[in-house]
Amino acid sequence: MQVATPNPALYDLSPLAPMLLAGLLLALVPLAWVAWRHRHGSPVSRVQALTLLTLFLTFDLVLFGAFTRLTDSGLGCPDWPGCYGTASPLGASASIEAAQTALPDGPVTQRKAWIEMIHRYLAMGVGALILLLTVFAWTTPRAQHGWTLATLIWVCIQGAFGALTVTMKLFPAIVTLHLLGGLVLLALLTVLVVRPGDVSVSGTAQLPVAHVSAATRWLLGLGFAALLVQVALGGWVSTNYAVLACSDFPRCQGSFWPPMDFTQGFEVWRPLGMTGGGEHINFAALTAIHFVHRAWALVVVGLLGALAWNLNRVAPLRSASRWLAGLLGLQVATGLANVVLGWPLAAAVLHTGGAAALVVVLTCVVCVLRSPAGQTRSSASSWGATA
Repeated sequence: MQVATPNPALYDLSPLAPMLLAGLLLALVPLAWVAWRHRHGSPVSRVQALTLLTLFLTFDLVLFGAFTRLTDSGLGCPDWPGCYGTASPLGASASIEAAQTALPDGPVTQRKAWIEMIHRYLAMGVGALILLLTVFAWTTPRAQHGWTLATLIWVCIQGAFGALTVTMKLFPAIVTLHLLGGLVLLALLTVLVVRPGDVSVSGTAQLPVAHVSAATRWLLGLGFAALLVQVALGGWVSTNYAVLACSDFPRCQGSFWPPMDFTQGFEVWRPLGMTGGGEHINFAALTAIHFVHRAWALVVVGLLGALAWNLNRVAPLRSASRWLAGLLGLQVATGLANVVLGWPLAAAVLHTGGAAALVVVLTCVVCVLRSPAGQTRSSASSWGATA
């Protein structure tokens, strides 16, 4: 019987081999489906189909990561890569039970352990798919070799941040960087889908080349940058549990300018719930974190709303503008729901999903504007399949 170990070593690589095998087996499922679905297609078309499916699964992984964070399951297994030195919570049941008995409302429970480990299994599956994509790309003529290699390197970096998230005990700066890293990974995979080289996915139309004014290009750049800042601010709100610092709207604590401590709130390098000096973070700091995210949302909505209006006047990008407008509406609705309904889980996960989808759409637009003019592309109807 396993000896209960409430405080295991932060790193225990003994379960790494079976976990890597589990990730590989998970990756074989979509790989087999693509091989069967495109069995009459060319090798290049199969690689592109697998890339599109990997993008979809990575998007799901980002959502499940948000679910893991929002259910307080990030420390469901307090070591890495396994759970109390085992490859699954089944082998760690005694240790989990001991930790749960010691702290019934603590971070370790059977349910939280399974949520955390499923997230790790899915992450390893996506990593295995990206490794396979890199191998296939380097054996396929006209493939995006540089982009696939960059994606592989980035998913390894993202895995390192996942490990640090656990071993540094949900350190706010690391958790926020892990969220941003997931969106960067989505953007890289989107580039591979939208710009596959000289070939397209069998039966899947590619995006058209679009020509816009210099002002619209600037607006796209500013909007994309503002969105990334807002995602970082949103991650900072979530990881510091500052959502409920303001439970009314449009006011916050009955005021348009409540008491706020920006110095404590935006001290970046500090443990969760503490200041760098070892004091507990005060409520005014949480209010500042929430308020800045809410205020910057106005900037993002203004910039991306104007961008959607401009893109709607460019025929090949009208579908993109509708996606952009719809996702902005979703973000406003779910953001308000988080405040007035007390941070419901579904709305919070959808809020992260909306931000991820906005990154995908804006990356598609950037790729369209930078596409080679001589490359053949189809009508804008392909936005429904790619964006």
